[in-house]
Amino acid sequence: MKRLATVTVAAVMAAAPVMADLVFPSLSYRTGAYAAGGIPFADGYADYMTLLNERDGGIGGVMTRILECETGYNTEKGVECYEATKGEGSLVYQPLSTGITYQLIPKVTADNIPMHTMGYGRTSAANGKVFSNVFNYPANYWNGASLVVNHLLDLNGGDIKGKKVHLVYHNSGYGKEPIRTFEELAKKHGFELTLLAVDHPGQEQKSQWLQIRRERPDYVTMWGWGVMNAVAIQEAANIKFPMENFIGVWWSGSENAVLPAGDGAHGYKAITFHNVGSDFPVFGDLAKYVVDAGKAAGAGDQIGTAIYNRGFYAAMLAAEAVKNAQKIHGVADITPAMMRDGMEALEITEAVMTDLGMPNFGPSFKVTCENHGGPGTGAVAQWDATNKKWSLISDFSGSDMSVIQPLIDADSAAYAAENSMETRCN
Repeated sequence: MKRLATVTVAAVMAAAPVMADLVFPSLSYRTGAYAAGGIPFADGYADYMTLLNERDGGIGGVMTRILECETGYNTEKGVECYEATKGEGSLVYQPLSTGITYQLIPKVTADNIPMHTMGYGRTSAANGKVFSNVFNYPANYWNGASLVVNHLLDLNGGDIKGKKVHLVYHNSGYGKEPIRTFEELAKKHGFELTLLAVDHPGQEQKSQWLQIRRERPDYVTMWGWGVMNAVAIQEAANIKFPMENFIGVWWSGSENAVLPAGDGAHGYKAITFHNVGSDFPVFGDLAKYVVDAGKAAGAGDQIGTAIYNRGFYAAMLAAEAVKNAQKIHGVADITPAMMRDGMEALEITEAVMTDLGMPNFGPSFKVTCENHGGPGTGAVAQWDATNKKWSLISDFSGSDMSVIQPLIDADSAAYAAENSMETRCN
């Protein structure tokens, strides 16, 4: 398989545009403690764009170009990659890091370049009245916390009062992001919440799992990434914690997280905002036009895995926003500002996904000026260690916006006040 070249910051700065194209920067991390997640996402993102080029001749007759820059999941390097690539006509940034996202929010706003932080980043960026250039559809971390609690409610006939829930989280901005929502949901539903931080990179968790063994919570949920996920699942198996009561966020629900624990991971669950596996017509096209032609990114061994599918889905949403922008502005070779307009008018229906060969791949949703976060819907996936596959065990359903929306409004209002910003969409 053809390996997608990883561009260094210096190489990007030395590169010169060669022809009209649609440029998609990929702030990837193929190295370091989080490479197990960074690699499949980057591969999926690149492969979808390659498919559009090889099968369709690009988008609206304009070829796509992936501009990959290695961040190592390091915030400073992520900012450097942004500065090095923005002059290439980069249409939308997907930094795949909450830390990088927070640093880029003022930059993309000033530069009028959109940023899509799908399922991560600053949750209150869902408020388009304050965050003009940041989008986090179709779901964010606060939705994710609610989806976990909704699943617990489903398991308990709608009543989890007095239940003990432990949150094992990456001790970073990413891991801390859902705490506020869990605290509000604990007040609403009467469950006991215990917080267990795990320091970077997450290889040492003995004390946290000894505490779990001692306190015997009814459920454990996890906001982990990279090696932390696999270590947590192995530790849970070691203390014989019932895996069906262990539920991770979408970044803790990959093959890389569960395979090292073997049969011990059987029954583990994770929420997700897109479907799993490769049983979709689009993957037949991918095999024909990309994989068999030797043009797949990486080794081609990640196709159909959970985080590969996430990168693939992110690229699909970006491509559909391009089509929107081309239609709105009547030009094919769009600018980043036009791309922002296309994202703000994006509507993904089941009919759209079916036409793309991706039926039921994700939830239907509509983006508006006021709402950059979509409906916050998701589903629950469960790991089958015998067959080594994820399966959805629920339909896509909504999160508790009666709790989440006030949090979004308050946090975004504080940001606007701190930065002397006027709201939009009036």
